[in-house]
Amino acid sequence: MFFDILTLFPGMFEGAFADSIIKRAQERKLVTIEIHNIRDYSGDKRHGTVDDYPYGGDAGMLLKPAPLAAAIKAGKERLSSLNPKVIFLTPQGELLRQPVVESLLSEQALIILCGRYKGIDQRIRERYIDREISIGDYVLSGGEVPAMVLVDAVTRLIPGVLNDRESAEADSLYNGLLSYPQYTRPEEFEGNRVPEILLSGHHVNIKAWKEEQALANTRARRPDLWKEYEERINDKIRNSKS
Repeated sequence: MFFDILTLFPGMFEGAFADSIIKRAQERKLVTIEIHNIRDYSGDKRHGTVDDYPYGGDAGMLLKPAPLAAAIKAGKERLSSLNPKVIFLTPQGELLRQPVVESLLSEQALIILCGRYKGIDQRIRERYIDREISIGDYVLSGGEVPAMVLVDAVTRLIPGVLNDRESAEADSLYNGLLSYPQYTRPEEFEGNRVPEILLSGHHVNIKAWKEEQALANTRARRPDLWKEYEERINDKIRNSKS
């Protein structure tokens, strides 16, 4: 998959994509990440101005439409053979949940627009943006951190990125539930032992324990997820009877 990131602060991504899973994914040619400075597309060659005051007298600044349009068009031209989708990261977008992440796996390329200041001109949203995504109901200084989150979440699900596919499938939220408790050596730590079932070697019983714990963990910690899970199960039961 190709990630084409449009930002005012390219340097923010240097460390984020230089280590761990994303680094290995790039080395294996499973993902390609390019960072482009929106200021390079400013018509103001002297100052690289990309923002201006909003009409209507509101405080703050908005990203101007012309540089954004030029940056997006350039990205689409670079990736024309991959039919890229343009993603704008904004608190007004759909919440980035696991089904949203999985839906992006079908794309060959994503152009990710990182907003700044008070946001972007509405005309860009209406004409150039294919999908708006939020990583949560809070305000950040810009879209760079959300872009890192999005790239990480999508990358780790690309086949071949993780050495063990089961590792991804055991993560919290993969199937709509939180993960079960997990333990490593030593068997006893500060007087607490690893549950005996995990030491039994009985794979069927261990699997059943993990499922029970995931259900209990979700029910106790995330009532919202538990409610959605129950609704999905009830829908399946109703459909099976129809």
